[in-house]
Amino acid sequence: MSEAPAKPKFNRKNPLLAKLKNSRLLTGDCPKKTTWHFDIDLLGAGLEYTPGDSLAVLPQNDPELVGELLATLGFSGDELVPNPAKEEVPIRTALTGNYAITTPDKKLLKAIAERAPDAAWADLLEPDKKTDLANFLWGRDVIDLLRAHPEVTFEPADFVALLKKLNIRLYSIASSQAANPNEVQLTVALVEYHSHERKRQGVCSSWLGQRIGSDTPIPCFVTPGKGFRLPAPDQDIPVIMCGPGTGIAPFRAFLQERKATAAKGNAWLFFGEIHEEHCYFYHDEWEAYLADGTLDKVTTAWSRDQEEKVYVQHTIIEQGADFWAWLERGAIFYVCGDAERMAPDVDKALHQIIETHGGKSAEDAAAYVEQMRTDKRYRRDVY
Repeated sequence: MSEAPAKPKFNRKNPLLAKLKNSRLLTGDCPKKTTWHFDIDLLGAGLEYTPGDSLAVLPQNDPELVGELLATLGFSGDELVPNPAKEEVPIRTALTGNYAITTPDKKLLKAIAERAPDAAWADLLEPDKKTDLANFLWGRDVIDLLRAHPEVTFEPADFVALLKKLNIRLYSIASSQAANPNEVQLTVALVEYHSHERKRQGVCSSWLGQRIGSDTPIPCFVTPGKGFRLPAPDQDIPVIMCGPGTGIAPFRAFLQERKATAAKGNAWLFFGEIHEEHCYFYHDEWEAYLADGTLDKVTTAWSRDQEEKVYVQHTIIEQGADFWAWLERGAIFYVCGDAERMAPDVDKALHQIIETHGGKSAEDAAAYVEQMRTDKRYRRDVY
């Protein structure tokens, strides 16, 4: 009997070239943010994933920005340069799909400083000024630095040698393969802001949301989220999921998986966004899961629907008695989303609940949380 063919291994060097199947805007007419849902066709290629995994996507730079950069450098775009694989390609191609043209590499900064010794920021390249340099670079990209120093010139090949390689972007997968065998789904917020009199956009979020069509190859592969897993479906373990904004993505995958596997154990979802009317992502799905028992409870926080801002950490504290009861029953607490503000605030709320409703000192609450980590009952996927 012949052996079954080996499953394909997709990675950065050998990505799956998936295709966009459908997309829909989750934020409706909201003027303050744009968040998309994407259905990506895996083309029967054998790519496999588990709820809690991320999809690594290799995007392309905005061709308009590439054109502006070429004009600033005085290049036609046809000059041949090496790409990261050492293949000779037109520089327009390399700047579009191979090199990062937003965040400047330190090699480029040093090269500009050498050619423009009067650059006011040159002293920020000293090793002890990393924070100052990061603050200076925030909201600036390669073209800003070149335009600030028009006397600085480069040969095409020398220029690309000073750039970082265009990197993958990771997105928490928002679907279960048990429910969607041949596709992967994503929840993606468009990164968009103005800085230094120019509009800035996220490389990958703008590529997915504004520049790809059904025929555009989407190079991708799976990055395992081994520390972010559901308990086995036959284990009667409660799960509490906190995912404001696009942090909801893995929990949509979790709930699809729970339904497909008839998982035991109660499930509680915390979700937050700015407005209930425009930003209640996947509301109909949560209602259906509440109705069929896949989900037991949903608690929401809408930060701009009233004068006082309300975030998920506030609703966690409000639900403190129930939350503590679930913890004492052995619940696993999952948190996904913003690492800078949300995750620390949710962590403080967790400690507060344990102190208040568990009757513990701050030290004992900290020990309780540490034990949760040790027991893998406090799992975070923050970014």
